[in-house]
Amino acid sequence: MQYLIGFIIALFIAFTGVGAGTVTVPVLVLFLGVPAPVAVGIGLMFASAVKLILVPAQILRRNVVWRTLGFMLLGGAPGVIVGSLFLKHLVNVGSQNMLNAILGLILVSTAGWQIFFSFRPMRKNPDARDRSSLLSWLMLPVGAEVGFSSAGAGALGSAALLSLTDLAPAQVVGTDIAFGFVVSLIGSGAHWFSHASNPDLLIHLIEGGVAGAIVGTILSTRIPRHQLRFALWVWLLVLGGQLLFNSYEAWATPHKLTVSQSQPFHRN
Repeated sequence: MQYLIGFIIALFIAFTGVGAGTVTVPVLVLFLGVPAPVAVGIGLMFASAVKLILVPAQILRRNVVWRTLGFMLLGGAPGVIVGSLFLKHLVNVGSQNMLNAILGLILVSTAGWQIFFSFRPMRKNPDARDRSSLLSWLMLPVGAEVGFSSAGAGALGSAALLSLTDLAPAQVVGTDIAFGFVVSLIGSGAHWFSHASNPDLLIHLIEGGVAGAIVGTILSTRIPRHQLRFALWVWLLVLGGQLLFNSYEAWATPHKLTVSQSQPFHRN
């Protein structure tokens, strides 16, 4: 099962440029019962390993625009460190349920926005102006989201590139994959020393992910990217909603018990 999860997630990354942390964390939390802080760290490390295979292919295809990538990393690199520190704070104060709720909210918000954004065709606008310099500011909160939840690099990065640059669709995917690799690498280093990890699970995911990345890279030019991204975001919207529901149930149950215990006992 773990090998298959890694394989499928890597396929989505190769096909769409998104999916590493965004898909990995809710799948690990909901289906494998992995604690959220550990899932975030594994998501970042898994993303780094898979994108290490995908980035050279994008470079060889000349899909990585280095100037644009530099602007993204100016904000994204420090942002991911801030997000990792915030996650560490929540773990230290024992707010596990709050952490799950925030992760669910991030996932629902990101997926909802991307579903709305998916109705905009991913094509180059000949009248678009290059506003790459704004990416440094925009990628700061995106990097923080990546450090906190491992999600957002592929999804929000692609949206920002489409809105603020005149890059072709293939360049958007390639540059965003390179950005996701660097911020995931930085974030995984921070999480490796801050939280408990599960090396066996990580290795199994990476072994499946390597195969998925290779297959996905070969088939990526033949896949309808736009439709696949839309289906992915609909599924992630459901997973995010499930995280929120589980967090509410975990919060409501102790309160129900407290209320029931406070009721006076009447003898018939």
